[in-house]
Amino acid sequence: MHRFYDRIIMPIISSYKSEKIVEIGADLGYNTSKILEYCKDSGAQLTVIDPYPRFDEEELKEKHPYLSVKKTLSLNALGDIDDYDTILIDGDHNWYTVYHELKLIEQKSMKKGKFPLIFLHDTDWPYARRDMYYIPDSIPSKYRHSYAKKGLVPGSLSLSDDSTINPWFNHALYEGGKRNGVLTAVEDFLEETPLPFFFHKAYSNNGLGIIIPEDQPLNKIVTRIVEESGL
Repeated sequence: MHRFYDRIIMPIISSYKSEKIVEIGADLGYNTSKILEYCKDSGAQLTVIDPYPRFDEEELKEKHPYLSVKKTLSLNALGDIDDYDTILIDGDHNWYTVYHELKLIEQKSMKKGKFPLIFLHDTDWPYARRDMYYIPDSIPSKYRHSYAKKGLVPGSLSLSDDSTINPWFNHALYEGGKRNGVLTAVEDFLEETPLPFFFHKAYSNNGLGIIIPEDQPLNKIVTRIVEESGL
């Protein structure tokens, strides 16, 4: 997601004047560091949710006291965070997790009457229509597709032993179908939610989905930023 930050995410959160930000999935902290610079300049706060962040948490907190880190799965943590206006989702790239992250966000949003800003990575190939599981046992069996640690092949629905594209991850054996993939989760959620919204997409770097509250001036700003980004 950090590849979208300078040209899309930063201009949008600056225009929205985001004050309380949640980041799901930090990994090495590339995007986290960028968000923290925004927080430093704006006075915003950042909560990171990642069960296994690969950065020095204490060092980063010492430098940025407006950072908090929750080392647990997103579906465990989101219910305990009561107030945020912006959330970046780049954690477990599968239908079950993303759909239920959005449902938890919806529950909080219903009290306020509108969505926060939501950014979602991997809304294009390879995980738009195929589940990937970091921890397969964390997904209830009825929502978990048959999977294997094999690589991905552009243009192929099935996996390959010979592919060098993410062969170390647990992938659903086949692409497409019901309850399979990040974009499918987003579409299923948006079809059901009673809250008004606009949805935008950028297609490079595995895809970025952007859900924003139904706000015409903001929608014009986001449309312009996405179009001018060239991503």
